[in-house]
Amino acid sequence: MTGSLPFDPRVLRAPHPVPGAPDNWKRFFGFNTDAKVIGIQYMVVSLFFLLVGGLLAMIMRGELITPPSDLVDPTVYNGLYTMHGTVMLFLFLFPILNGFNNLLIPPMIGAPDMAFPRLNAAAFWLVPVFGVLLMASFIVPGGPSSSGWWAYPPVSTQNPLGHLINGQFLWILAVAISGVSSIMGAINFTTTILRMRAPGMTFFRMPIFCWTAAAAQTIQLIGLPSLTGGAIMLLFDLSFGTSFFKPEGGGDPMLYQHFFWFYSHPAVYVMVLPVFGIFSELLPVYARKPLFGYKVVALASFGITFLGLIVWVHHMFYSGTPQWMRNLFMVTTMLIAVPTGIKVFAWLGTLWRGKLRLTTPMMFCLGGIVNFIFAGITGVMLATVPIDIHVGNTYFVVGHFHYVIFCTITFGVFAAIYHWFPKFTGRMFYEPLGQLHFWLTFIGSALNFLPMHWAGLMGMPRRVASYDPEFALSNVLASLGAFLLGVAIIPFLLNMVSSWARGPRAPANPWNAIGLEWLLPSPPPAENFEHDVPTVIAAPYGYGLGKPLVADQDRFIARSEEV
Repeated sequence: MTGSLPFDPRVLRAPHPVPGAPDNWKRFFGFNTDAKVIGIQYMVVSLFFLLVGGLLAMIMRGELITPPSDLVDPTVYNGLYTMHGTVMLFLFLFPILNGFNNLLIPPMIGAPDMAFPRLNAAAFWLVPVFGVLLMASFIVPGGPSSSGWWAYPPVSTQNPLGHLINGQFLWILAVAISGVSSIMGAINFTTTILRMRAPGMTFFRMPIFCWTAAAAQTIQLIGLPSLTGGAIMLLFDLSFGTSFFKPEGGGDPMLYQHFFWFYSHPAVYVMVLPVFGIFSELLPVYARKPLFGYKVVALASFGITFLGLIVWVHHMFYSGTPQWMRNLFMVTTMLIAVPTGIKVFAWLGTLWRGKLRLTTPMMFCLGGIVNFIFAGITGVMLATVPIDIHVGNTYFVVGHFHYVIFCTITFGVFAAIYHWFPKFTGRMFYEPLGQLHFWLTFIGSALNFLPMHWAGLMGMPRRVASYDPEFALSNVLASLGAFLLGVAIIPFLLNMVSSWARGPRAPANPWNAIGLEWLLPSPPPAENFEHDVPTVIAAPYGYGLGKPLVADQDRFIARSEEV
């Protein structure tokens, strides 16, 4: 099965709405249907919100550097951590991973563009819309300062001001619009992978990134409607007098928790699965070896998808959950360590006796894998009912969560940015700045999040603006780490802006990588391979095997280098 459409795929080509050279900057500021333009739009917007969310985090850590609440009002602090969590998830990580999906999926499978280019563009332009609504919710009276980023009722359904439009309303509306945008993207990405692969591109010739993207988008299609529907029901309870979650009207507040966590725990896998794909793409390049256990690694992605959809109740162990349900979901949560462990062993097998090149992308890969192993160990600890009940409301969970979200996923994001930067900008980045960015980030993240684990084990509660002085040392270290992470972003931004503006011209394949995207010029043309779609004749990751990936490969290489 090649997956190609029963008609000419050129019918789906996205017309370039702005005339001129491919590097015409004006195309990034309009409604463009080229997936590569949309991918860069996603990434630029999401990196802006990374700065916003990081600034909120630094204010929080400035408050927590001393035990008393002496920098911001506690109510403002509650709003800060609500906004920090929401911004980082819905406006940084989800959009930037959608950016990679747009940049990588079509050229990796030999497609000219996404299956639904206009739907793709519409999904992106919803991002700034719900971004504005989300930020406005922090300023408008009645904001989500007390309900947290999970917005549990009955706190989130209280409307003491009596206004139809208040901060909580805007926050919930933004989350609902975010869900609609992500569902649109999931339909597009899944259809593209299933129906628009190049001739010869069978499932077991697809790059692992495409496998992980398909697995992640399957979770989106199954789980995200529950959160979106729950958010809409919450909106009606807040402002229109319904009682879906209000006990006094016959509703059930626990129902919302099930709606929320049925998606919001698998959402972690929506974010981490593409990063697993990034690790699997980059390690063979910089170790000069085929990916160890390719088929098992590919299938393990959907193992994570299946198990990820049946673990959500471990977030509700202390919410009156019956013991039989606790035991069941403890087992399913532990089982998810099996497919993730398969991936870790495959990465180690790929590195074993490889010819390692410790470039900036490789350093972020290795740092992300080391951090993920630690996060996995603490995750198995939290899967057990007694430990989870003991530390569930402490800094231990905060430390574990950030080791997954930042120390693994964001490290993978940075690795991918550096690796594919030459391909999609046509410029090389400055390696010394990249190395400086890595070491500042690695040291800063360890200082920030590692002390949270022992503080949590000693009983440091989360979501508080003041705390017992016995936890002062842990919080001082965490705050210093947060400030160092703020400094670390400076060389990254300098590198990206200066390299794209005047960096050295990038060759078509600076890393000597194997993959369809590396047979394209740098940057690629608007419709990738256009009229000359390659025929895939081998599995990916043939490093050291001497086998061509596509028929007549020398011709594609010569053309990409000539351009």
